[in-house]
Amino acid sequence: MDALDKGLAISVRGEVRDRALARFYAHVAEWGIALPPVEPLVLDFGLGDFDRTGLIECWIANEVDAGYCGKYLFVFDGQTCPTHHHRDKTETFFVVAGRLRVQRPSVSVELAPGEVLRIDRGERHSFTGVGPALLLELSTPCVVDDNAFADPAIPIGRSPTVGS
Repeated sequence: MDALDKGLAISVRGEVRDRALARFYAHVAEWGIALPPVEPLVLDFGLGDFDRTGLIECWIANEVDAGYCGKYLFVFDGQTCPTHHHRDKTETFFVVAGRLRVQRPSVSVELAPGEVLRIDRGERHSFTGVGPALLLELSTPCVVDDNAFADPAIPIGRSPTVGS
């Protein structure tokens, strides 16, 4: 099972998903942004509180053999992608629309459209929408098991260990 299939397997379903996607598509249309022809991942990280902790991902490419990944990440106003880090993945965030607050262990930064932020492998981070926000993530390949979430209640990825 590849990383996208693993993501789809834990995606939010039902009415929560339908409402989230309707709102997401409305924002994207308002911004005039084209999306790739893929099924979006609507994620609540297994916590059951999508409005507070979650995001929507649209994968553009995850070319493991070629060494790159590109995807859109979308968060609603006040919605957070929870604190995590990656053992192997390095990410660069480009804010396409809206504003985003990125929290690192010792600093919080707010990004506006057109701004760029690199997240190095091993660096703990989370991000929250300041209003609805769409960012483009450019990274090394996405591997679900490379995610290590600080919250032990999150049932995906791997457990964070000391020194990881």
